[in-house]
Amino acid sequence: AFAAILEDRSVITWGDPYYGGDSSKVQHQLRSVEKVQATTCAFAAILADGPVITWGYPDAGGDSSRVEHELKSVQQIQATDSAFAAILSDGSVIAWGVPEKGGDNSAVQDQLKGVQQIQATGSAFAAILEDGSVVTWGHPPSGGDCSAVQDRLKNVHQIQATHDAFAAVTADGSVIAWGKPRFGGDSSAVQDQLKGVQQVHASDSSFLAILQDGSVVTWGCPFSGGDSSAVQDQFATL
Repeated sequence: AFAAILEDRSVITWGDPYYGGDSSKVQHQLRSVEKVQATTCAFAAILADGPVITWGYPDAGGDSSRVEHELKSVQQIQATDSAFAAILSDGSVIAWGVPEKGGDNSAVQDQLKGVQQIQATGSAFAAILEDGSVVTWGHPPSGGDCSAVQDRLKNVHQIQATHDAFAAVTADGSVIAWGKPRFGGDSSAVQDQLKGVQQVHASDSSFLAILQDGSVVTWGCPFSGGDSSAVQDQFATL
């Protein structure tokens, strides 16, 4: 399904009715819409004054009634396949949807303070805090458990995600990856090349890092771009 914000900041939807294509039940509330975010089968709209309106498949984030009273002054919403996570103006985070896909952040709720941004795989969330540390939750193998690299996740300023792995860029230009190895969660084969990294980009199951000198380093699933050896000598400075 699709959801489009019109010039008057109302919303129209179309596609599978059960997966968000029918917004008739909340249509009267969809006014002064600032942003719309989506899981695979539900939508969440942030209104101008900060509340959130949801619709679509209830279990996958379309029903936010459990946390509705907490969704005030929402600044940003991120989504996995079946859950939403909202950053409030005070830097706290409210999550809802399928618990195993990141819809339950109760285990880390007390750590989610001063959140600056959130990134998502298909089943997990990663939040960067104001001190540059990272908090994760959701499906452990898909990035929801960063305990193996937690001590290295310091001064993080960017996180990118494939469907089942995260890659974080730190202030010194290094990269830390975690999650499912075949989705880019293991960067050990190229770790010695990941120095002076400026940006990281992601496909569904591989990562690409642009270094300070304009060269490129890739890892993850070879068929999704993780192996760039065939074109490595063709890269101009990016």
